[in-house]
Amino acid sequence: MRAILEAAERVLAQESGASMEQIAAAAGVARTTIHRRFASRQALIEALASSAARQLAQAVDDGRPDTAPPLVAMHRITANVLEVKSAWAFALGLPAAPGSEAAVLHQHIARSCTAVLKRAQDDKLIDQAADLDWVRRVYYALIGESLHGNADGADPDTLAARIIDTLLHGASPRA
Repeated sequence: MRAILEAAERVLAQESGASMEQIAAAAGVARTTIHRRFASRQALIEALASSAARQLAQAVDDGRPDTAPPLVAMHRITANVLEVKSAWAFALGLPAAPGSEAAVLHQHIARSCTAVLKRAQDDKLIDQAADLDWVRRVYYALIGESLHGNADGADPDTLAARIIDTLLHGASPRA
């Protein structure tokens, strides 16, 4: 199953309209093997989206958003998320169907993110008047831009440091 999902991610990232036959060939299995596991191409894509969302949720949870110091949690979560998002760009770029496992997981991720941002706000790392939903959306955008604009090939920890520094300090001069 994992080999099929990984092959589907690779193939669909290159050609979103790829056939089940192309995915089967990339996975090194017969097309019938895929059809036994997935009733349709859409079922495969939904399984791919759910698998990637589970990995993303695990990456967030591994950052200990509720227990690690907020700055440590933010850095760990960001580095973990960058690794998962770079490996599962196609699947994580899919819109989650309302009520699907992927949608529920994305809601969990958003709540965890907002919670760690609230803890950072309580520790005076984020302005008390800041709209945390907006801060979360900016944070997501910084992650997305880092993945698309990583021309220097920086590792996830370096990118995470840049993202958190930009989120907390912007481009203003330091004292």
